[in-house]
Amino acid sequence: MTTRALSLAFVVASTLAAGCHPTRESATAGSGDRRQIDFSELEEAPLPPPGEHIAYGPEPLQFGELRLPEGRGPFPVAVIIHGGCWLKQYDLKHAAREATALTRLGIATWTIEYRRADDFGGGWPGTFYDVAHATDYVTQLAARYPLDLKRVVLVGHSAGGQLALWLASRPHRPSAQPNPDSMPLAVSGVVSLAGITDLRTFGARSGRCSAAVMTLLGGSADDQRARYDAVSPLELLPLGVPVRLVHGTVDKSVPVEQSQEYNARAKSAGDDVKSSIVSDAGHFDLIEPSTIAWPAVTRAVRNLLGMKK
Repeated sequence: MTTRALSLAFVVASTLAAGCHPTRESATAGSGDRRQIDFSELEEAPLPPPGEHIAYGPEPLQFGELRLPEGRGPFPVAVIIHGGCWLKQYDLKHAAREATALTRLGIATWTIEYRRADDFGGGWPGTFYDVAHATDYVTQLAARYPLDLKRVVLVGHSAGGQLALWLASRPHRPSAQPNPDSMPLAVSGVVSLAGITDLRTFGARSGRCSAAVMTLLGGSADDQRARYDAVSPLELLPLGVPVRLVHGTVDKSVPVEQSQEYNARAKSAGDDVKSSIVSDAGHFDLIEPSTIAWPAVTRAVRNLLGMKK
């Protein structure tokens, strides 16, 4: 295990030693390390206890993990959509520390799994059907758990940022979604963490993650123009709900220009959008509570949920 992974392990071990319940977290979330981490470190560090595993559909990957804070509620909700290039190699486990830390701030978290682009049944339209169904399932969860449906935010990282922004667009564009007969969950806003906001320019870059855009949508932007128009966040403006963008200046996976261009265009379209560009932060710093980027994430989430500073 690397030195950095050992540091992450210490943070997680401290959380476990505090005796947190698997689905109810307490106290505060920490942060402050000025280094960038990579995905291998997230994989090597031990995971916090899982949330409650709840199926939202019949397929094996149609489930989520619900974590509830201590107390009676009703609790504001963060629907967490993990990233990973829309590929099955990356699952919801790497969002566990992010979810645990937010829950310990008094926010219920619903971390969703879904069929990715290279899973059977994933891609277009399965991936989009799953994240929509999982998000709308919060309404059913609220019938069994103390959740405040008037305060729900979508928090998406990387490819999950693209999915979160698309999810928020559905009430205004029912004909563009793969399951137009569903009733989209109303949300208070979107927090995009190093989100992919322009599928056309991102898909034109070299690299495995960029190539996955064609796997997700079944072809190039020229071949599948309507699909790109339907789900690429830049094409969905104005979004009509508040958006908070958080991005690191040294992100090697998703260029910071993705957030900067979205911010500029969203403002021009009249949306309530704010951008936090974190100096010296990398791609995965945004989902690791021990890093210097984490306070910007918590500020964005708490702001959209109307929580006091």
